[in-house]
Amino acid sequence: MPTSRPLRRLLPLALALAAAPAVAGEYSRTVFFGDSLTDSGHFRSLIPEQARPFTGKFTTNPALVWSEYVAGHYGTDATTAVEGGDNYAQGGARAGVSTITADSTLAQVNAFLAAEGGRADSAALYTVWTGANDIFAIAEGAPVDSTIATAVGGAVQAVGALDAAGARYILVPNLPDIGITPDAIAAGPMAQATLTALSAGYNDALYGALGQAGYRVIPLDTFNMLREIAASPAAYGLSNVTGVACQPPGSSSLTCNPTSYASPDAGQAYLFADGVHPTGVVHAMLGDYVLSVLEGPRLAAVIPYSATVTGRSRADQVAGHVDGRPEAAGLRWWGGLRADHQRYGHGDLYDGIAPAGLFGLDWSNGNGLVAGAFAGYGRMDADFGGDRGGFTQDEATLGGFIGWYGQRGWVNGQASYTYLDVDVDREVHIGPALRRHSGSTDGHATSVGLAAGYDFGDGALRHGPVASLLWQKIDLDGWSEGNTSSSALVLPDQSRDSLVGSLGWQLSYDTGGVNPYVRATWDREFEDGPSEVTARLATLPDMEYAVPGLRLDDDYGTVVVGARFDLFGLKADLGARSTVDRRGGSDAGLFLGLGGSF
Repeated sequence: MPTSRPLRRLLPLALALAAAPAVAGEYSRTVFFGDSLTDSGHFRSLIPEQARPFTGKFTTNPALVWSEYVAGHYGTDATTAVEGGDNYAQGGARAGVSTITADSTLAQVNAFLAAEGGRADSAALYTVWTGANDIFAIAEGAPVDSTIATAVGGAVQAVGALDAAGARYILVPNLPDIGITPDAIAAGPMAQATLTALSAGYNDALYGALGQAGYRVIPLDTFNMLREIAASPAAYGLSNVTGVACQPPGSSSLTCNPTSYASPDAGQAYLFADGVHPTGVVHAMLGDYVLSVLEGPRLAAVIPYSATVTGRSRADQVAGHVDGRPEAAGLRWWGGLRADHQRYGHGDLYDGIAPAGLFGLDWSNGNGLVAGAFAGYGRMDADFGGDRGGFTQDEATLGGFIGWYGQRGWVNGQASYTYLDVDVDREVHIGPALRRHSGSTDGHATSVGLAAGYDFGDGALRHGPVASLLWQKIDLDGWSEGNTSSSALVLPDQSRDSLVGSLGWQLSYDTGGVNPYVRATWDREFEDGPSEVTARLATLPDMEYAVPGLRLDDDYGTVVVGARFDLFGLKADLGARSTVDRRGGSDAGLFLGLGGSF
């Protein structure tokens, strides 16, 4: 049918958007520098070939180390640099002083930058975790002040070299509490206290120097995190937090394997593999912790974005509640219910249901002019995808509407204010332990929209172009997460602007009793979302850090299918809508509108 060609062109667009794949991870690469805590097998080539699959890392081999877990999550590389990978960490490395057996962390960074032509990819995640071997040097007799100063200086220079080369995301964990290791315990209470004090002193000096130099890094509080595990081992599935999983005592975990475990389940039951290094199961917990710090701020950024999606759905309902030119002057009422389903990142980012209702009053002059006001309430109940918790968002809206409707063309405008009340429960899984960090906040959304259309055709079949423009501004207050621990976050205020333009075609057919219709539009978001989102760790409140913002599609397609008809003397509008994009995002729902005259 010639009159439906524009519609036929738009429908395949929406279907194609729904079928397109999601995008890659948040980081282009993960590049690691440091010592044995991060080393994924630098010394493997020194081990007899037949034993390499079962040894070569400073843990309960053949387990993974935390860097490999993080790289696995982002689909990047954590194999060693000697094997052509992005893990430059070497067991025994000090921060700024190279030795016969290991390059310093600073030398590792310089080697990486030399191989990269002096440039660091701004979309990559870099890790600089160093300083433990400098503390061990002090324990063996090196001078305290100068050794810590040199170590801190080396770490800061390493971060500075990456920053100067273009790196934007640099993860800098602090040192774990060396005083709780089996080696420290064996040396006695005084040695434990000294090593704890040295670890804490190095951490304070490191973060202080980084701040003074003006470098913004992503902190990681392994000092408190491992203390939390040691204080409640059963919650993390551990039964031994003072002994060593690898036998005999005093041996290095570099060659540890199942034949030398203290017990068959030692790799899962012990905190420490040898006198200072974590077991494989604790490395997995470290990986969980790193990901919670990197992804937590991005989950918070979902909330203002979700408010823009419900705002679009609400604006569509308001814009379409008048069906053609009013027949007579006077007052009329209208109301509607919606049930929307938002699903983004194929459900891995968030997935939720948002029922809502609107009620309004309109006045018409009988000559095409319509003006009125409306109020509404909705509630979004969403999961963060997987087992990361979720949020509820209550919305109360007041707004106004004005429009003009001719025999063929129409145009209308609206403005509204929405109060937001948000409760968030972020769940962090550290091994088998579940940490629930709850918080509450509020905010508001302001929106202004314009919509217009024109109908061709003189009979039952009518069709024509439609266009709309919707501006929204979402402001959300910050909040502090409860259950304060190393994984709890302090989230700042957030603001998000949205300007969505839509252009498409609609078609309707008047049967005399039922008027079915379909509308398809191409939609574009003209405002860029925040390129970065920020947070602070509750246990390191002076260290604000940034991670990449949400990567969401700016182009998507919307299809609405419905029918208008009389129902018990009222005007009814029943239908469904679906919006899909190329990054695995969708917003679909059902709606029912009713209206009548006074």
